[in-house]
Amino acid sequence: MDSAVLLDLLGNENRRRILRLLSHKPCYVTEISEYLGVSPKAVIDHLRRLEEAGLVESRTDDKRRKYFHIARNLRLEVSVSPYRFGAKSAYPASRSLDMRGRCQHLKIELPELDDDRREEPDGDDGADPARRDQDTERHPTPIESERERREPEDLRTEADPLEDPDSEVAELAREYAYLDDIESELSLAQRWVHGRVTDVLDALSDRLGSEADSRFYAEMLAAISREARSVGEIAREVNADPDRVARALERLEEQGLVARDGAEWRIA
Repeated sequence: MDSAVLLDLLGNENRRRILRLLSHKPCYVTEISEYLGVSPKAVIDHLRRLEEAGLVESRTDDKRRKYFHIARNLRLEVSVSPYRFGAKSAYPASRSLDMRGRCQHLKIELPELDDDRREEPDGDDGADPARRDQDTERHPTPIESERERREPEDLRTEADPLEDPDSEVAELAREYAYLDDIESELSLAQRWVHGRVTDVLDALSDRLGSEADSRFYAEMLAAISREARSVGEIAREVNADPDRVARALERLEEQGLVARDGAEWRIA
């Protein structure tokens, strides 16, 4: 769903309160009306808007009472800074997605996936074959590691969830606690990154002048930070007009920040 549509939809406080209520349990119109303190007619209108957007669905019980519940998982991110305003929405990745090799800067220990459920990354990531073989070795999951740490060796037996349902619930509870911790840490990391990006662009703005498009220059410099590239390659990387890129590179060259190497440009 388009993020602008979501922003308009969630800009209404009562619709946000409805979703907050439905995140705890399915409700019927009268329940929602009493919770919000608004008329059932207004609630029905809000629910209709949420249904049209695909965020809410309904079902009817044996008493012909219609219950509403949240229909899908959805994440909406809004970024506001002196250098950027943007919003993006995303649906959760398939649980079969293999995160190994996907994150270059974060290390997350995830439960091992069965071979028939694993979704391999697209294409060759250029990793060393020996390293790939090593990565495919069976490693303990976070839950297993926690059990190894806490339990005496003579008590470490693998319970069959079918024979011991409580064991399965305990496993799920520990996995939820672990994932909840990861979510909190990622949120903190996002805030840190957002602040550091602003600091970097502030520094570039001081160097290039306040009238310069700091983000555009930062993206160009990042494109040639690891290897020299031609104007066309840089333009494709930053999704900009080649003439604009060429003029910007010449300006950076005048300030001694980049240098021309034949048809390619590199950091000076």
